[in-house]
Amino acid sequence: MRITKVDTIACDSFSNIVWVQIHTDEGIVGTGETFRNPRATIEHVHETCAPHLIGKNPHRIEQLSYELNNVVGSFFRGFPTRSIETRAVSAIDIALWNIKARSLGVPLYELFGGCVTDSVRVYNTCANAMYNAVSRTAGETILVQPSQGNGAPSRQIMDDLKAQYDCPGELALSLLEDGITALKIWPFDVFARKNEGREISLEDLRKGVSVIEEIRKTVGDRIDVLLEFHGLWLAEPARKIAHALRDLDIYWSEEPVAMHRFGDLARYAQSTQIPICGSETMGTKEWYREAFKAECIDVANFDIAWVGGLSEARKIAALAESFGRTIAPHDCTGPIVLAANAHLAFSQKNTLIAEIVRSHFNGFYRDIVTDLPTISDGWMQAPTGDGIGCALQPEFLARDDVVVRSTTL
Repeated sequence: MRITKVDTIACDSFSNIVWVQIHTDEGIVGTGETFRNPRATIEHVHETCAPHLIGKNPHRIEQLSYELNNVVGSFFRGFPTRSIETRAVSAIDIALWNIKARSLGVPLYELFGGCVTDSVRVYNTCANAMYNAVSRTAGETILVQPSQGNGAPSRQIMDDLKAQYDCPGELALSLLEDGITALKIWPFDVFARKNEGREISLEDLRKGVSVIEEIRKTVGDRIDVLLEFHGLWLAEPARKIAHALRDLDIYWSEEPVAMHRFGDLARYAQSTQIPICGSETMGTKEWYREAFKAECIDVANFDIAWVGGLSEARKIAALAESFGRTIAPHDCTGPIVLAANAHLAFSQKNTLIAEIVRSHFNGFYRDIVTDLPTISDGWMQAPTGDGIGCALQPEFLARDDVVVRSTTL
């Protein structure tokens, strides 16, 4: 089997996302995905990566990923992350794994040793319908009409991003009605942006805490609360926030400080009993090795679209297991990443929980791909079908605002 063509696919309606399709001489096509900085990523795919891939055996995934990272146009060492090169390699790597599993006629997790569980618990990231898919805009309404694409639900979709600020108790109730027993919110971000996270006033601290208190008042302990801080805070205000949260049973604090500052992370960890999750914003196994050694994180939530694809993600998962740490792969991006995450999660003994964005899952994801993992009562079921279990819909590829660029033999 040989690679004959590499496509990149962009869509104006989902302008942050890039899809990569790799075609073979046996007619098998693998799809990958990444997001942010799409134009530059597309250029790197065609200028640097695709010429190296054409004519190669797609089954030699480890070799090709190594060459794209270390030989062809790049020489990565240390903690590179979210670079244009890493995004491109991530999407390509996912596509290559997809090809291999499809050529063997098995779900992707079979190549990773098979399923280790029948279901994985999910949590909902409380974003809105187009969060991360396009440039962020203000003023979305509390209710957004759902997609009318593949398998879309008939009821309206709550704008979870707005609800986490305006009516967090109702948001928690809504999730429980869907069977989802864990949610992720970021009630302190708005205060960090006032002064680049240098300090937080007592008034703002109480406002942020009140969001979690309202959730607890409304639903009690029936839902786990995960807090996202996006690395916006300096160490001292981060510790101040953690202290204020000490009695609210927080499931984890995600990126409470800038994640490249191991000293700040270590001091934060020593100041709180809240588990620390990180980091979608950092990449490669080298960063995780140092973070685990420094006892800075408890849960690894790498993003396979930013970390180097499934090849690097599997190494990070194994590294986490060796340190007695769990994984919870990041997904607030696109449907291909969600599907690939599912196969990784089901094949790893140290999977803690899986991220979904129900606004995406019930919305635009269904306009893009042929199928999605089954989620019932807050638990994801093992995917079925060859490869990652889904492909881009022909109707999506035929849209007027879709642009396909190809490199061929």
